[in-house]
Amino acid sequence: MSSLKLLIINGPNLNLLGSREPEVYGSDTLEVIQNETTSWAKAKNVATEWYQSNIEGEIVSKIQEAREANFDGLIINPAAYSHTSVAILDALTLFEKPIIEVHISNTNNREEFRKTKLTARASTSLLEGFGKKGYILAIESFL
Repeated sequence: MSSLKLLIINGPNLNLLGSREPEVYGSDTLEVIQNETTSWAKAKNVATEWYQSNIEGEIVSKIQEAREANFDGLIINPAAYSHTSVAILDALTLFEKPIIEVHISNTNNREEFRKTKLTARASTSLLEGFGKKGYILAIESFL
């Protein structure tokens, strides 16, 4: 039995990790990252549920559903929606437990538009630039 249960949501184009700009995002696929992170989390008695969608409304719906589920917190990598989605921001503000936003790259070292993160306004904290280890660091912060 796990003492902590976390939902991990990944946004658009993260399903293409491993082949998408490996110089920015690394060469591991989302599946590899998920398996490594889940294995690490299990060893720490943490249950994780992973979700990925390229569709903004589906992410909003998943966050809304999470409000009624028994998650202790939410980790989200909204990807490009971080910079544009008021809808995801609004859904996150209704989630009444801790939220950690993760970005694989350091968005502050990239294009100017990536420096604005609307969704981070609803997050308890923000981790970026740690590559795939950002997910483990996020889980660790819940512990």
